[in-house]
Amino acid sequence: MSTQEPFFYTSPEAIANAVIDKVGKQICLALPLGLGKANHIANALVQRACADTSIKLQIFTALTLERPELDNELKCRFLRPALSRLFGDYPDLEYARLMRDGKLPQNIVVNEFFFLAGQWLDVPKAQQHYIPVNYSHVLACLLQHGVNVVAQLITRNGADYSLSCNPDVTADLLQARHDGRVRFIFAAQTNRNLPFMYGDAQIEEQEIDLILENQELNYELYSAPKKPVSFADQAIGLHAARLVRDGGTLQIGIGSIGDAVAHALILRHKENPAFKKLVDQLTCQQISDLYQDQPFDIGIYGVSEMFVDGFLRLAENGILKREVDGTLLHSAFFVECRAFYHKLHQMSAQERARFQMKAVSFTNEIYDEEQSKRQARKKACFINNAMLATLHGSVISDALENGAVISGVGGQYNFVAQAFALDDACSAITLNATRQSKGKTVSNITWSYSHETIPWHLRDIIITEYGVASLRGKSDSEAIAAMLTITDSRFQDKLLNEAKAAGKVDKNWAIPEAYRHNTPERIRKALKPARDAGILPAFPFGTDFTESEQQLLPALEILKQTSHSKTALLNLFINGLIYKNAVSIEKKCLERMQLHAPRNLKEYYYQKILSAALRESFKR
Repeated sequence: MSTQEPFFYTSPEAIANAVIDKVGKQICLALPLGLGKANHIANALVQRACADTSIKLQIFTALTLERPELDNELKCRFLRPALSRLFGDYPDLEYARLMRDGKLPQNIVVNEFFFLAGQWLDVPKAQQHYIPVNYSHVLACLLQHGVNVVAQLITRNGADYSLSCNPDVTADLLQARHDGRVRFIFAAQTNRNLPFMYGDAQIEEQEIDLILENQELNYELYSAPKKPVSFADQAIGLHAARLVRDGGTLQIGIGSIGDAVAHALILRHKENPAFKKLVDQLTCQQISDLYQDQPFDIGIYGVSEMFVDGFLRLAENGILKREVDGTLLHSAFFVECRAFYHKLHQMSAQERARFQMKAVSFTNEIYDEEQSKRQARKKACFINNAMLATLHGSVISDALENGAVISGVGGQYNFVAQAFALDDACSAITLNATRQSKGKTVSNITWSYSHETIPWHLRDIIITEYGVASLRGKSDSEAIAAMLTITDSRFQDKLLNEAKAAGKVDKNWAIPEAYRHNTPERIRKALKPARDAGILPAFPFGTDFTESEQQLLPALEILKQTSHSKTALLNLFINGLIYKNAVSIEKKCLERMQLHAPRNLKEYYYQKILSAALRESFKR
């Protein structure tokens, strides 16, 4: 703890000078994951290091938030009119811009342990300096690297201060400073747009050494726009909702599948007959003790590294109501949509205090307070997303076979390990059964993969839109058989033949006929009536996108998926030429993209491929 009251500054440059005066020119700067970065302080330090090469600046962080790059014309036409509405005046991070431009000087090194998914694949500096580490091990990594400055966004209520969205590692860092294990300068930047959160987030003023406070720097918080929930996502959500037990514990993540899971749980509780009907139409699996389909009586308690909008919706609908020491949810960080921030601001302090922010060492581990954690985390279901899975049940979530990092392990391993350490708990990994790659449909379930995030000896439950594979304690042949039942049928035979060739499955075994119809068409047929009736909306929790933008999103995704294939783009163009008499919504979409009246051949080409992509998206 600091032995004196903090010094207040109104200028980022002045606080950067103060940091250098206190620690010298060898700076190891820790910036919190995601939303909690003190962007103005970080930018001022980067600018000083750019101007003075004798300053050695190492930045250790994760989940660098950026406005989307306008790197092609269609994306530019879509995003430019919406940038202010979606992202407000969120200030760009200078180190990110320099890295993307290939202009980061040699005296600045940026180490991240988690990337915004897929955003740094083609940036060599980012890939070279990535550090693979479990979220719960970040503290030890910071101590190893000699962190001497922490720059964090905070909020205040009079003389009370809160780390708000990011006590995750900072709370443990402050404790390490109390224990004498590390010395660092805590430079904080206040932002009144952050909701005041309690738990480990609440800190004393004496913890802070330097404070940047300037009303003109109270920028809007980064908003993560909601993505549309596809039919496949909604099917996954419905399957996953059957694993959550009344009186139990839940973790879910951000994104369309997380929204689908939360929405499916609300359907199960509030519209139970509709929920059961949808599940029956989706699956041919027998109901067993593994599955739950009744409304909630006791309710559930949440423990999750990430506080997502879905938890607020579950609380509003009387599902997240099992309290642990007066708390509905313990979580370590958040970055969400504008509506989420607004809801937290509108809560009374007493209501907001039921959503406690904790150190990641609390949420992601059962060490320390183990007995009380075991009692609280009963019947736990930890739901996490992945990119790929093998027939053996290993999971790939963070990187490709060549080592290129997509995101990071984050806390996924932590929660899988918890599922095995706790009594009566499960780890459920969700993934779409297929993806588009260079204009072709490929399976996300493979025979083998040379990189893995979760090894097969920690296999438990894997969910695709086609069902649930329960793998824990199963032999290899049993696990492979279960995985094949949730694989897209276009790829089942090839995968089965590979398993037989390896001697892992009896040569006479065949996939049961009931699982031979795993197709997108079957999923669409089962769920489209519910979508048309408003039971399964594409944006179950709302969106900042307009109606036209909502229609454009899946079409633009189709164009993104086909952009690497000249043949696929040509087919789209030909289809666009064939289509006549655009429907009303198509006209509105073309107008939104300023392609309704092409002025040249390039715009004519864009109009035709977009029209074809829109028509294709209407069918999905």
